[in-house]
Amino acid sequence: MILALDIGNTNIVIGCCTDDKILFTERISTNQSATEFEYAMIIKNILEIYDIKPDQITGAIISCVVPSLKNILKNAIEKSVAQEALIVGPGIKTGVKIACGNPAQLGADLVVDTAAGINCYGAPIIIVDMGTATTISAVGEDGSYLGTVIMPGVMISLNSLVGGTAQLPKISLEKPDTVIGTNTVDCMKSGIMYGTASNIDGMIDKIREEMGVNARVIATGGLAPSIIPLCKHEITIDDELLLKGLMIIYKKNK
Repeated sequence: MILALDIGNTNIVIGCCTDDKILFTERISTNQSATEFEYAMIIKNILEIYDIKPDQITGAIISCVVPSLKNILKNAIEKSVAQEALIVGPGIKTGVKIACGNPAQLGADLVVDTAAGINCYGAPIIIVDMGTATTISAVGEDGSYLGTVIMPGVMISLNSLVGGTAQLPKISLEKPDTVIGTNTVDCMKSGIMYGTASNIDGMIDKIREEMGVNARVIATGGLAPSIIPLCKHEITIDDELLLKGLMIIYKKNK
């Protein structure tokens, strides 16, 4: 059984995998002030909830876009399950051919998404990952990673809107009944939710046009279930895409 962690700016996704099956997925808040002992206790408690004993874990893998937490979580895994975690980065076999820029500068989460997308859905493919930032990655017909669009994430946009105005309130992300809002809260919900969905639809059109192919679109990330159903394009939501990618990369290296 493999323990897999994806460390993002807002959340850390934790899951356990065996063979090709994801046993569970949980999200905890990213806390750069937490110690390795505190994270070890969190990991231990999550495993206990799912009745998984530490000695059942035979390996671990981490992808991380928060450099200050990389070693803290690596040590936390060693404390909680006595396994040395594989960290996605330079020198790790991923099976992803990067056809743009400097591969060393590419975020680990984008590499993991791409590995899973190619293996699970084939190529060409467009991958929308809705986390702290919204990223839209393009993978060519030969499986090459072509590049990514990076946009402000839904919560960054919403928090900026609320923080930069005097009278707009904090709101929850619930679909409004109509696109044309008739009160302040619904106006904001429409702008954030339908606005983001329309943005994604437009970027998909432009990326497909640039690629010259009608690539399939996959979406993942914590906010995808709230926004993607509002898009006009046919988009498959895969909440487990990152964990699938981590398992694929772990197998290539172990």
